[in-house]
Amino acid sequence: MGTPMIFDFHSDTPAGKDPDSFSPALRKYHQLLWSKELPTGSHFDLTMEPRAYLVHRSSSGVFFLSSDAITTRLRKKAWRVIRDIPESDLPEYLGYTPGSILVFPGNMIGGKPTINGARGLHPRIADRFDLTLECIRRHYLGEPSPLGDVLLRYAEFFALFGDFAGYVKFFLLEDLVEDDGKTIRFFHPFADFRTPAVPKNRDEYLEYLRLSNAFISARNRRIDEELDGRIAR
Repeated sequence: MGTPMIFDFHSDTPAGKDPDSFSPALRKYHQLLWSKELPTGSHFDLTMEPRAYLVHRSSSGVFFLSSDAITTRLRKKAWRVIRDIPESDLPEYLGYTPGSILVFPGNMIGGKPTINGARGLHPRIADRFDLTLECIRRHYLGEPSPLGDVLLRYAEFFALFGDFAGYVKFFLLEDLVEDDGKTIRFFHPFADFRTPAVPKNRDEYLEYLRLSNAFISARNRRIDEELDGRIAR
């Protein structure tokens, strides 16, 4: 499957298709990475089933998971800013690498949007994962957020990880959280969801990309170490 830090899942995806749905390597990566022990001590085994991406079945419940990119360059949402920035000034695109991907519950409940759908459509989230993670942090504390309703619909999934710290550790998201374990390292100035989710000028956008890329690179290294550790055991 290649080395996690450099493998781009576009490379085994048919042209014009979404790696989250059509990359065989990405699906295998997810299965390998997240089939492990939960904070509760039980095991989170993921299997491939017909007409499903990945599925976990146990006494804890049945969970249908889908893949989604957790980093976005906001090319559509920030196009007015991007159009005035020379391509040569933009930082390197790190691609669809393991550090930029995560799994979420993929089944719709009550015909309402999934987490992936809701975070992409909500104007105060704009598909940004740093803002999504802040909503998840508040979910574990029982606090309101722009994604409060959709996260509550999937409360059984989040309960698998015990608390916010358990969720962060399980999915190797430590590089997006400060050492206090409760403050998100936002990619863009944040003031309780009152600040715009989309950068409004050149400097803001380039800083957003820099911080996003730093997170992807750090998580790629963390994933690499996790896989190396399993091989060593």
